[in-house]
Amino acid sequence: RLKLTKGFEQAACIMILLATQEPNIPLSSQEINKRLRCSPTYLKKIMRKLVIAKLVDSVSGNNGGFTLATSADQINLLQVVEAVEGPTETFDDTGLIVEVFKEFPYITGQGTAILKNAFAQADQLWRESLKQKTVHQLLTEAMGEEKMSLYNWNQSGEKRELLIRKVMNSIHGND
Repeated sequence: RLKLTKGFEQAACIMILLATQEPNIPLSSQEINKRLRCSPTYLKKIMRKLVIAKLVDSVSGNNGGFTLATSADQINLLQVVEAVEGPTETFDDTGLIVEVFKEFPYITGQGTAILKNAFAQADQLWRESLKQKTVHQLLTEAMGEEKMSLYNWNQSGEKRELLIRKVMNSIHGND
């Protein structure tokens, strides 16, 4: 069965953090690491994959960190999956069909081709479905509104909580 790794879920969390981060303030790797609770080495590996895929930009310097390489409405789930997992194919032909039914080479050749084709079609549908969902769409579905709230996740918890409360109050009309 197809199962994405924990790395994909972590990458998805990183993309959401970056999509809600103030765009002119890079999100520090320390803050990402603190939230994901993973080793710095492992985080570097995930971030490198996202940078290589051109989904995330790395900003160096004292106030460095990471930003989205493009807007959240231009990044879809398939891009995130493939950045972390690589191209995904659900059927890996190991040659077992040919081995089991070697007395029937015509049938095994056809059977293998038919099975490969069926899974290739399913994989294509899966990829197309993931292409349809952007990071921005996921956020707006979760928040129930079109305009995303932005935060500086680098700020201390108390400041961030005040900011989140302020944003939530404005959403619910309690200015």
